[in-house]
Amino acid sequence: MTAPERTPQEPTPDIVYRPRGRVPGTVAGAHRGRDAGGLGTFRDQVPFLRMPDARRIDVRATLRDPFEGTYVRRFESRTALEVWALVDLSASMRFSGEADRMGLVSSFCGCLAASATRIGDAFGLIGCDAALREDVFLPASRRRSMAGDVVSRLTDAACTGDRADGMGQAARRLVGRPKIVFLVSDFRWPEALIAETFASLSRHDLVPVVLADSAEDDDLPEWGLMELDDLEGAGRRVVFMRPGLRRRWIAREAERAETLRRIASTYGRPPFRLAGRFDPDAVSRHLLAS
Repeated sequence: MTAPERTPQEPTPDIVYRPRGRVPGTVAGAHRGRDAGGLGTFRDQVPFLRMPDARRIDVRATLRDPFEGTYVRRFESRTALEVWALVDLSASMRFSGEADRMGLVSSFCGCLAASATRIGDAFGLIGCDAALREDVFLPASRRRSMAGDVVSRLTDAACTGDRADGMGQAARRLVGRPKIVFLVSDFRWPEALIAETFASLSRHDLVPVVLADSAEDDDLPEWGLMELDDLEGAGRRVVFMRPGLRRRWIAREAERAETLRRIASTYGRPPFRLAGRFDPDAVSRHLLAS
């Protein structure tokens, strides 16, 4: 079922996300913090000696203690975090079938940047092909104009590389406290590169976003001539599609998707499939359920 069309005047909904577990850090924000203290959401009561703050003494809990101990209320801090989009810019991302692949990426990352900065989180962007792309790098920022900058960088980005090896280097840019990292790609990489990239980002809350298109599998004909174009440099070839080849093709795609799901589940969240059109509500449902 496709999402209803939105009128031009209707604002795009935010992408709603939440980190796995409590977030370290001291910058006030929207997420459950790892630290506890005298301000925030009520968490529990602890003995006075564990948190000697006379302003937070809980009189009722103190009077109920048969051993005459003194208790204070402890509160859970609300903390901001960093959200990053790590985008594959290899040549296969130029594919255009049911939808323009980089158009979907721009819409997704722009909405994610707007959603993050609106609640006080910082958003950053890293682009990669065979190496890190400095022309598609934006350091994490809470600027409300960040979404426009992200869309501009991705719209102007050239996808010409024949490899995505730069993904393995991206973790060096993501040092420090754990972050939410959205890894955006069609994942048409060697299995070893997928595993290496996911392992290098495993300390973060990793969300794979898979760019897909029905023209790559669902819309294949039973019979007919097809001209295939390898966007990463292997040239064009004509293929005579027939039922047996179609079955093998679909089985190979299913095997590739299962390999990605298995690796992703080892190091992060299950993949989200972005195909056809960008639906922020579908992304939010996936993130809140995973």
